Amino acid sequence: MAFTPDPDGTHRYRATCTWSGSTGAGYDAYARTHRVEAPPATAALELSNDPSLGGDASLLDPEQLVLAAASSCQLLSFLAIAARARIDVTGYRDDAEAVMSHDERPARIAAIVLRPRIAVAPGPSVHRVERLVHLAHDECYVANSLATPVTVEPVVTFCT
Repeated sequence: MAFTPDPDGTHRYRATCTWSGSTGAGYDAYARTHRVEAPPATAALELSNDPSLGGDASLLDPEQLVLAAASSCQLLSFLAIAARARIDVTGYRDDAEAVMSHDERPARIAAIVLRPRIAVAPGPSVHRVERLVHLAHDECYVANSLATPVTVEPVVTFCT
């Protein structure tokens, strides 16, 4: 099933988050593992809490998903802009980081830093590619939706 916007052009995204268990034995005893589904995607995500808060370290947590969403949106925005500009991107790796202090109230991710390492075919200048990276950031739906500042620190290399 392909995604289609509403007749007025509005895009609606839906997700279902499910958990079962019991909190009756107290804070340290209940399971943090839960499941998220977001049709039309058929793959469900099994998630947990940050391990420092009793979660399963082998599973992604909500804070990681926020970071991953910002990173993924930046990637997809940049690839679209680069393709339209006829720049041949041959590789992209983002070692992104989110910073959160549990001492601050309200608790929140205070900053997100995206550090994409972008490989491109020879032709454009580093400055032009970096300019397109920042244009992609300006057009990134996820970054534009967050109250948290998102910064992008690109490194551009040319493949030979």
